[in-house]
Amino acid sequence: MPSVEENIIKHIDKAKAGTIFYPDDFNSYGSNDAINIALHRLARLEYIKRLAHGIYAKPYKSKYIGEVYPGAEEIAKAIAKRDKARLLPTGLAAQNKLGLSTQVPMNFVYYTDGPARTIKLEHATITFRKASPKKMALRGKISKLVVMAMTAIGQDNLTDEEENKILNVLQKEKTQDLKHDIKLAPRWIGRIMAKALEE
Repeated sequence: MPSVEENIIKHIDKAKAGTIFYPDDFNSYGSNDAINIALHRLARLEYIKRLAHGIYAKPYKSKYIGEVYPGAEEIAKAIAKRDKARLLPTGLAAQNKLGLSTQVPMNFVYYTDGPARTIKLEHATITFRKASPKKMALRGKISKLVVMAMTAIGQDNLTDEEENKILNVLQKEKTQDLKHDIKLAPRWIGRIMAKALEE
């Protein structure tokens, strides 16, 4: 019979490059201890990459820069998918997605309706914070990012340039989602977002 490690290797070989794995993915192959030992060994042999405690990935192969591993955002999304939870980017992550900042965050903070936790990666940290039902009710792909980005910037710090960028990007949002999220946003943010409906 194939060993625990051999079964894990077969499983990984069938997966796409960039796939993220957890020890639970291999439960049918053996005990928790045997699985953890096999994954630790495969990571040491650089067959897979240990991204954080209990999180591994199959690398992408690039002929230009060698092996490439999933970034913090991909890891956060994979964890949320596993936990059947929703994510809402905050702060710099939201600003970055909207083009309001070119600064790459080192600490990715997400509101979630899943478990709260902090995951330390090699070059970044992912923090999941429990959110109120009102925050998680935001539904526009763009407008919910706008609410989070503007909250992080603050009413007194928002520049005219940033406001114009926000209004421009909100033109791509679905009208019904924008109207929905305006009602849930803090009052000062909702007033600015409403200008996008007039343009």
